[in-house]
Amino acid sequence: MNPIDELRAARPAHLGDRPVDEHTRSVELALAMSGPRQRARRKSRVVRPAWGLGLAGAAAAAVTAVAVGMSGSGTLPTTLPTTPGKGPAVARTSPKTTVKLSARDVLLAAAENADRQSEGSGDYWHSESVLRHLSVAEKGGYLVLEKQKSEQWTPSAVGGAQWFRSQSLGAEPATDADRKAWEQAGSPSEIEIVVPGKRFGIKVSTSPGKVRTDHSPLVDGDKVFWLGKNVSMKDLRELPSDPGKLKKWLLASYKGHGTESTSEKMSGDAWLFRVSVGLIMDMPVTPEVRGAAFRMLAELDDVKVAADVTDTEGRQGTAVSVEEPGRGGGITENRLIFDEATGRPLALETVEVRAGKGETGFEPGDVRGSSVLLEAGWTDEKPVK
Repeated sequence: MNPIDELRAARPAHLGDRPVDEHTRSVELALAMSGPRQRARRKSRVVRPAWGLGLAGAAAAAVTAVAVGMSGSGTLPTTLPTTPGKGPAVARTSPKTTVKLSARDVLLAAAENADRQSEGSGDYWHSESVLRHLSVAEKGGYLVLEKQKSEQWTPSAVGGAQWFRSQSLGAEPATDADRKAWEQAGSPSEIEIVVPGKRFGIKVSTSPGKVRTDHSPLVDGDKVFWLGKNVSMKDLRELPSDPGKLKKWLLASYKGHGTESTSEKMSGDAWLFRVSVGLIMDMPVTPEVRGAAFRMLAELDDVKVAADVTDTEGRQGTAVSVEEPGRGGGITENRLIFDEATGRPLALETVEVRAGKGETGFEPGDVRGSSVLLEAGWTDEKPVK
């Protein structure tokens, strides 16, 4: 079984429920804010569609970011710009200081770009992503980079099913130095990685896995995403395009705690930041609502912006980020990288700022997890199992 599935905090129902460490949650950013939650009478099973990952579970506590919305300009998905062959082979970034910009001005500009995006239409909202997760090998202590490709189809009509397709792309040593350590350990085809807080690790394969396609009926027949509460396509299409009214609508679901656990205390602004990620990045709302979400986030405290940031596919953009406390007193930076010229999202990342107590192997600037959005938009093409 591929390791990202094994560690997933918010999982498709067909994969079962398993524990996960908070940094694995960060690689599955896309799982954080999408999809409806099953009610307690259904054994609290969560079936939330992910950003490109199909059905997913509870919101990831370690994940926040801001992304600009986008949609297809017709019935086919919109392909995002890429730089073939220039993507870094490792999930590590330079800790050097980048150009600092006014977060408010950048977010307001992103709102203008979001407003101008064409909306498109189709039978399914489709997205395709590549996930990366950085782990530490049990033996040798070298860094291991795990990758997975995922797709999701969410129906526009009620009573349908959400489809998802995924494939593990295999694990590999993260850097040249890590490769040497891996070779010294005998170049194992299966690498046992450390799971924080667990006595035993999990073995990951260096070979690609099988492509898996599955589907699940919509919760209550019409719920497609989670936005502080379960919402339908109709709910999404009727969200207010005024930033003040949108903020009020979202905060009506805020209960003083985090998106995953009632014991996790969280401020209203931090909660709003997390929940808005799913709306802007993933959900098929109108361009005006995406613009309103950016204008709303422009007024939040502690949001930072940096220019000339490169994602793990080698695409350069502008990053909007916040810092959050991590495990054992550590600090992570959760950020969105987007193309400022078009206002389209490129990637969501969780970056190491300061390692927590007992954590080894990571350095400031390491991308602990990322979700790279390759394409998203409306399509009439039905997924084939």
